[in-house]
Amino acid sequence: MKLFRHGPAGAEQPGLIDANGILRDLTGVVADIGPATLGPDSMARLAGLDTSDLPVVPADRRLGPCVGGVGNVVAIGLNYADHAAEAGLKPPSQPIVFNKHTGSISGPHDDVWLPPGAAKLDWEVELGIVIGQRAFHVSEAQALSHVAGYCLVNDVSERAYQMELEGQWVKGKSYPTHCPIGPWLVTPDELGDPQAVDLWLDVNGVRRQTGNTRTMIFGVATIVSYLSRFMVLQPGDVIPTGTPPGVGMGHKPPLYLKAGDVITLGGLGLGEQRQRVVDSPAR
Repeated sequence: MKLFRHGPAGAEQPGLIDANGILRDLTGVVADIGPATLGPDSMARLAGLDTSDLPVVPADRRLGPCVGGVGNVVAIGLNYADHAAEAGLKPPSQPIVFNKHTGSISGPHDDVWLPPGAAKLDWEVELGIVIGQRAFHVSEAQALSHVAGYCLVNDVSERAYQMELEGQWVKGKSYPTHCPIGPWLVTPDELGDPQAVDLWLDVNGVRRQTGNTRTMIFGVATIVSYLSRFMVLQPGDVIPTGTPPGVGMGHKPPLYLKAGDVITLGGLGLGEQRQRVVDSPAR
């Protein structure tokens, strides 16, 4: 299945793409696509629906984040050896873990805000894991059974905040609109092998990132198992898994986003996103 959420920001409604590619409204079937509906029983019920009588979602309807009620965004850094190299950093021997504030989550086509005075706003196309069942001290063999699905993530990063200020990366990763997710939550049976997903990202129509999840240092099962040693992963948690090379920071000289730039990105089976960079309303 491919699930989604649609409608005004903060008031999104659940939806499902039917076998003919038509976007159908799930209002009245489930309250939302979120923690309460991501477990195997609920997902099996949605998979078995006769969708022919469900309302069609208008083509011009805004698409929201594909998961609502997200409790945590727990991200993995430097998870592609070639990206670590472009950043001038040694590939890690264990997953690098950091957080993005949940207030950074936005829809796949919403504007990305340029913080006041920010000069090093960067892009990162990533495969996102969405947890469906509580995961605590799970083995790698068990890990994938705790995954409800996958989504596309743009891990937008302000590099000066991330790298040049004291403290942890979270400050450079958490500005509002800096975590577009979606358009779809794609179930594991729909996506297939999560370690065979092509990823790409363009800025103003110029290809900047091309990669495949097969070159991840730590795969999906390893990441879920590893994180579950240190925390209880809950339904609805989102885990961006790292980005392939081609981020702005890695260019020589570096390339960073400015107001008016357009970012487009996609993943095989995951859909596409499109964002315009605009000045933050906080100015």
